Amino acid sequence: MSFDVTTAGEWTYPELADAAKHLLAGETDRIANAANLSALVYQSLAEVNWVGFYFFDGTELVVGPFQGKPACVRIPLDRGVCGAAARTRTTQRVRDVHAVADHIACDADSRSELVVPLVRGDELIGVFDLDSPVPARFGADDQHGLETIATIFVESLG
Repeated sequence: MSFDVTTAGEWTYPELADAAKHLLAGETDRIANAANLSALVYQSLAEVNWVGFYFFDGTELVVGPFQGKPACVRIPLDRGVCGAAARTRTTQRVRDVHAVADHIACDADSRSELVVPLVRGDELIGVFDLDSPVPARFGADDQHGLETIATIFVESLG
């Protein structure tokens, strides 16, 4: 299936969710779905410089498929925005990452971040992470839309 993602920022979250459902339909492989979903979201949203996944290995978060500059490979659950999302199992929306004392700066250009935990039942799968070079890039609508996208990913795992 092919998607026309030609101009970043033109898609609404309901359109993006619909595209994600079609893109992941019938596939249960975590890596394949994370790779395609990272690319879809990265190409569809304006003012993002990193979109991707970190998967929980039982001890810490390990980088998975993503779009953007090279990333930190391992993140302990007691550090950073991704660690907080995984540890608390709640979405973290950060207006200015420089104001977070234990922020892990993989890309110095990142200024704001939104991290959605990926949870199935009681199982922590990992996190869905988005960074932006724009302070306060992510609002409540972004959070709701990206939580929906994260749910579509988790449901695709079967």
